[in-house]
This record gives sequence, C-alpha cells and structure tokens, in this order.
Amino acid sequence: MGVLLVLQILWAGASYSQTSGTISKEEVSRQSAIYQSRGEDVPKGYVVGRSLSSYLYVLPAGFTRVLANLGPSDRWLDIGAGEGRAILDYCTAKYDGTLLKGAERPGKKAKAIAMSIEDRRTSQWHQTSASLEANQIQYLFGKRLREYSPEELGRFQVITDVMGGFSYAQDLSLFMQKTLAFLEPNGAFYTVLQDVRTEDGTNKPYYENAPFLTEIVRTDGTEVGMCSWLKSISCVEVRCEAKPDWSPPLEVYRIRKVCNDVVVPALAPVHFEAGTPPERRFMLTAPTAK
Repeated sequence: MGVLLVLQILWAGASYSQTSGTISKEEVSRQSAIYQSRGEDVPKGYVVGRSLSSYLYVLPAGFTRVLANLGPSDRWLDIGAGEGRAILDYCTAKYDGTLLKGAERPGKKAKAIAMSIEDRRTSQWHQTSASLEANQIQYLFGKRLREYSPEELGRFQVITDVMGGFSYAQDLSLFMQKTLAFLEPNGAFYTVLQDVRTEDGTNKPYYENAPFLTEIVRTDGTEVGMCSWLKSISCVEVRCEAKPDWSPPLEVYRIRKVCNDVVVPALAPVHFEAGTPPERRFMLTAPTAK
C-alpha cells in the first residue's frame, strides 16, 4: 500500500492503465525528459518562450482588460511560465508601448510570479528583475503547484496557464483545487486546452484514429465534457469559448471564483501518454454537484 501511494503522487509523467491502474515507468521517464530538455532537444510543441501578445491573443475575451486594470496591490500568477516572457513583457515598455497603449492603469503594475517545473530563466529575466523594485517579479521553479502552500504563495487576483499544468497535470482535480485555493474571491483563472471536446459537443478529435488529448468519462464509460466538469465545481462561474480555427483546435476558459467553499469533483487518472501536451483520460469517481 505504501509503495502504491508513493507511485500515485509522482509528478505529471505517470501513466495509468485503463484496466489495471498501474503506472508506466516508461511514460514517467518520457515526460520527465520533455520537462528537462534544452536547446535542440526540446521537442516540437513544448514552447517555453510564449510572449504576452500570444496570451492576449489566445486567452478568453476580457483577459486583456483584466490585466490592464491590475494595480500595485494586485498579484498575477503565471503557471507553466517557461522563460517568463509574458511577465517580462508586462513589466517593461513593450507592454506599455505596443500591447495596451493607452489602456493600462496609470501608476505601478501588479506584482507577478512566473512558475515552472524547471528553471528556464534567461539573461533578460535576470537583467529585468534587477532593474525593478524588489519582488516586483519572481520566478519559482523546482516544485509542482500542488507542493506549494497558501502561506508560501498567498493569493492572486489573476492566474494564467497557457499550456502549463492544466494541460499536463496527471491529477487534474487536485490541480484545480490548488489553483482555486490561490485565487482571491472574484479573481479569475484563465487557461486553455488543445484538442478537447468543446461545450457544444459537435467536434471530433483533431488527430485521425486518436482520442481527444484530454477526456473525462463516467464510470459507465459515457463522456463528460471539460466545460461541463468545470461548471460542476462549486463556487465558480465558468465561461468556455471554442476556437475551432486553430491547429489543433482550442477551447479556452475563464473560471471566476465567487466564494471560498470550492469543491472540485474528483477525477481518477486512467490513462497518461507522454507528449506535448500528453494524452490524458480521467474517470469521474462520483456524481457532480450540479
């Protein structure tokens, strides 16, 4: 029992068999190699240098204005930040001069934290950080989101995840529980998934003869849409937006926390295949609250 428990809490590289529930060490190793890859070894699709303009382009409508309205007493957490380019853009003249010219709130900006499993800071990060006030920007690495406590991180008005933990986590319900715990009431989590069943349920998997990259099923095998599962979380208001013209197609999400009594319906991982992002399947282990 102890060995199984240790295996079940390994980071987001573990693979579960649909029938036996055992974890594939090969998938653990493959996903770990992706996380630790550098230079020419970084596989296609594992993007570590996304700019703020790409965030503004892909995330749900309204994110641009929300970011512009943040002030010096507010905080922004970017999960799966890679090199932290989005935060660097936000804190420098590039944001002021090109991305939201004339729209940003006058005065100081929000404090921002970039979070990554691996340390991908560049010389630009170190130079920019040194030129700003202490703790204006921070870079956290070496731990998964679930390993941080509220005392370590505090709370945030905005959390973003563009192809980070929401797309890669093995334990998606725990990831959501932790993410929402770090949000202030009325704060919002903005995120995205590739190749997933959209809210209207009419789309098909992008890759021929393959499942959606992220799937949720009930114990009887019937499918639960990602948007439906997110909306079943208590104390949140969810908006889902399909972007079918992307390759692969996307569904993007704004998840606003409206109270502190958050309960996330539990999902059990039943399949994980390493990739960028990985192929994942989860089983809903209990009826949803709504």
